[in-house]
Amino acid sequence: MSGYSIDTETARDRLRNEFDRARRTLAVVWQDTGAKVGLLTLAGFVFIGIFGPLLAPHHPIEDTLRRGGAMMRLSSPSPKAPLGTTSFGKDVLSQFLAGARPTLIIGLFGGVGTGVLGFLVGLTSGYFGGRVDELLMRLTDLTFALPLLPMSLVILSFVTPNVWLITAVLVLFLWKMPARVIRSEVMTVKERTFVKSARARGAGHLRTMFLHVTPNVLGIGFLYTAYAVGWSIVAGASLAFLGFGDPTTTSWGRMLEQVFRSGAMRVAWWWVLPPAIGIAAVTTAVFLVGRAFEEIVNPELRSEQE
Repeated sequence: MSGYSIDTETARDRLRNEFDRARRTLAVVWQDTGAKVGLLTLAGFVFIGIFGPLLAPHHPIEDTLRRGGAMMRLSSPSPKAPLGTTSFGKDVLSQFLAGARPTLIIGLFGGVGTGVLGFLVGLTSGYFGGRVDELLMRLTDLTFALPLLPMSLVILSFVTPNVWLITAVLVLFLWKMPARVIRSEVMTVKERTFVKSARARGAGHLRTMFLHVTPNVLGIGFLYTAYAVGWSIVAGASLAFLGFGDPTTTSWGRMLEQVFRSGAMRVAWWWVLPPAIGIAAVTTAVFLVGRAFEEIVNPELRSEQE
């Protein structure tokens, strides 16, 4: 029988402590002005992502705007079309509202997938070391050597892209950075006394990894997951701009592709600015929150600025 076990009450105490720590972390992040602006901006865009298609005055693809029977092509903003129309007679405001959802799906799920995969690879590599570490780090080196956009284009050129497939391809190439950082942190934590004590008392590898090591590197994992959300949004928009986005949905990257292909990039500012500002605003908001969280994870940054 193992000499190491945790009763239900101890498990509840640890869970309660983790919730308290998360609550204190959010409270500290909320005190940062930049992070507060970022969180409010993200909340606004999440609202648009959920309810945008319902709020859109027209269907982003099928409906066209007509005035006296004539299609409104490249019409500048007006009361009938507050953000103008495209060269195909589509309402830009409707496309912007509908395009938020696929953009945010790629960003959110791409970021979370990148964070989880990178965390597991880094945790396993750093904890076991030896041949496991050698194998996983050589795989990480290979991923670093493969350029994201060219390799993604090669993969997506053989299939019909959709939002979920694009998200999976981005995760496949973005997990390398969090894996490297988590590995370094785990190699430090596993040498601490409480981890060695748990092993000496009979704790198995999985219990030691997820119950003793993980809580001490989870902050770094959350930080790189937040950054990965921004990376995924930018990469997804870049793929869509290059013509490898989901052809069945309207996204902000696809809006930029369409305005570029139409040749109206330099004249239809009302068609260019909404998706460009949307991408920039969401990405900046994510990094503002990440920056505040980074100062919590790494207090030396805060002390250097003071």
